[in-house]
Amino acid sequence: MSKAQENACSYAAEGGHTLGSVKIADEVVAIIAGLAATEVKGVSSMGGNITNELVGKLGMKNLSKGIKVTVSPEDVKADLTINIAYGYNIPEVSEAVSERVKNAIETMTGLNVSEINIRIADVNLDNDK
Repeated sequence: MSKAQENACSYAAEGGHTLGSVKIADEVVAIIAGLAATEVKGVSSMGGNITNELVGKLGMKNLSKGIKVTVSPEDVKADLTINIAYGYNIPEVSEAVSERVKNAIETMTGLNVSEINIRIADVNLDNDK
């Protein structure tokens, strides 16, 4: 990876690091968001595009499936696509996902989350309450 590519997809974590710097890739922030979202009761799975579905069928796990993050020096914006289990209240689950993802990203990275957009892609009829 070239220096330009490295700087385009990572950011420096703030703190009193005397031995060097810490850089966290956007993909890591997306994985944190995905794991946090799937912990919420009512979220059946993360949504994704056809490429993610094919990767999943090949047995490879894509932990950032259905997530797009934009990390700037000031803040993080996240767009999540989720599949919800049938019978759950969509506004309540969406609010819980938003709070869980915001807290996880801020706690683990120290970045400020300014925006979380949630798109419901599907309702899964197979999940029990």
